[in-house]
Amino acid sequence: MQFERRSHYSGHLNREMHFNVYGHAGKPVIVFPSSGGSQNEFADFGMIEACQSFIDRGLVKFYTPDSLDNESWLATNRSPHDIGETHNQYDRYIVEELVPLIRYESNWGGAMIATGCSMGGFHTVNFALRHPDIFDTSVALSGVYDARFFTGDFYGDQAVYFNSPVDYLKNMDDNWFLDHYRQNTFIVCVGQGDWEGPHIVATRELQHIFEAKGIPGWFDYWGHDVPHDWDAWRNQLPYFFGTLEQQGKI
Repeated sequence: MQFERRSHYSGHLNREMHFNVYGHAGKPVIVFPSSGGSQNEFADFGMIEACQSFIDRGLVKFYTPDSLDNESWLATNRSPHDIGETHNQYDRYIVEELVPLIRYESNWGGAMIATGCSMGGFHTVNFALRHPDIFDTSVALSGVYDARFFTGDFYGDQAVYFNSPVDYLKNMDDNWFLDHYRQNTFIVCVGQGDWEGPHIVATRELQHIFEAKGIPGWFDYWGHDVPHDWDAWRNQLPYFFGTLEQQGKI
């Protein structure tokens, strides 16, 4: 497998940002780490190895950027507004700096895949909903989709509201977004075992909003023996990638 350890300077974040690249060809996959995770996390926990057959056959190429969660959603000493604004800087980094780099280096003009586990699942859904022209496929595993999980009540602050999928999607009436959503592929999965309680609730709430908006989505609830843990995610992601391959989407 072709592997690169990379970094580039982000003007939006005013720092060097690290990311890894796994693969030589295929549809780009941007992986959002779990809570505060680094660019190495996905490989360290065996997720790259679990998806290696898709990488080796040139179907997908994984990009694993570092996170900014410790300065945004996990920074409990900061105000909800500052948390949301810091995440917006990370959003601009991904969309305006990392995505163009991927397009240029991979000669890829089409849409991409977003994926992630736990906090990465939250990011996956949020980026896929905010930027449906960039991410036409998303695979979110064991996420929460209400920003209150991180900030508490944010009293309608716009910086948080527009990063809280269950809030802005519920009120979405922009046909440009809705039309993209209805054409895109959303996969949202959660186990029903240990430590998945709040993630089951979050997944059901998101599913109800999708149904109310007429947005197709695959909401998959795995068994009561499937915990909130890497062992489960190592099984889930290649399963969904296999389905995407069968559907001709990778």
